Amino acid sequence: GAYVCGEETALLESLEGKKGQPRVKPPFPANVGLWGGPTVINNVETLASIPGIMEAGGAWYAGLGVEKSSGTKIFSVSGHVNRPGNHEVEMGISLRTLLEEYAGGVRGGWDNLKGVIPGGSSSPILTREACETVKMDYDSIARAGSMLGSGAVVVLDKSVCVVRALARISRFYRHESCGQCTPCREGTGWMAQIVTRIEAGGGRAGDIELLEELCGNISGKTICALGDAAAMPVAGAIRAFREEFVYHVEHGRCMVE
Repeated sequence: GAYVCGEETALLESLEGKKGQPRVKPPFPANVGLWGGPTVINNVETLASIPGIMEAGGAWYAGLGVEKSSGTKIFSVSGHVNRPGNHEVEMGISLRTLLEEYAGGVRGGWDNLKGVIPGGSSSPILTREACETVKMDYDSIARAGSMLGSGAVVVLDKSVCVVRALARISRFYRHESCGQCTPCREGTGWMAQIVTRIEAGGGRAGDIELLEELCGNISGKTICALGDAAAMPVAGAIRAFREEFVYHVEHGRCMVE
C-alpha cells in the first residue's frame, strides 16, 4: 500500500479492499475496526518488545530509558555517517553518542555535520548546535523543535543543500497524499511546486512567506497526520535554515555550491 496506509484506519480500508484513505475518528478501531469489529493495531516495533517484557517483567522494561520515555527504541541511522544501520538502544541516549559510538561518526567528522532529521522525513531538521546536546526521547526532541517519530535518523553533512533536500521531501508528500482532505491535497501540491521553483533558481519575492502561510493552512486541518507531516519539515527547515532559502531566492543558486 501507499505511505498513508501507515495510518491505522487507512490500513483497515486497504485491507477491506478499498482505497487507502483514513477514517474520521471516533469511532476508533478498538471499537469499530476491520469489517466493523473491534481491532487491535500495533506497530511491529511495539510487538517486538513483548518477548523481553514477558521474560524479564514490566518493571525491568520500565527501568530502561528515561521518565516518560521508558524502554528501548530502534533507530535507523542513514545519510552521511560512516556506519549506517539499525541500532536498538535505550531511550534517552544522546544523539551525539548514537552517531559517534553506534553509527561510526559523521562523515568528515563532527564539525562537518550540518543537521539531523531525527524521526523520519516528517520531522523538522535539527541544527548542529541542537545536535550537540539533545537526547533521543520524545520530550527532549520536542523541546528542541522536532519530533522522534519513527526513529529514522538521517544525517546531513555540510555538502547538503537544505532547499534541495526539502524539495525532494515535498514532492514525496505531494505524491503520497491520498487526496481526501483539501488542505493536504492542494497544500502539498503548492508546497512542492514552490520549493522546487526556489531550488531550481526561479524563486520569487514572497515565496518564503507564502510557504510559511501554506504550512499554517495545512497543519491541524486534516483527518490524519499526513498533512502535518508534509508541513512540519517545510516550516522547520525555513525556521532553522532561513538564510539558505533567502540566498536561493536572491541569487538563484545554492549557497553551499
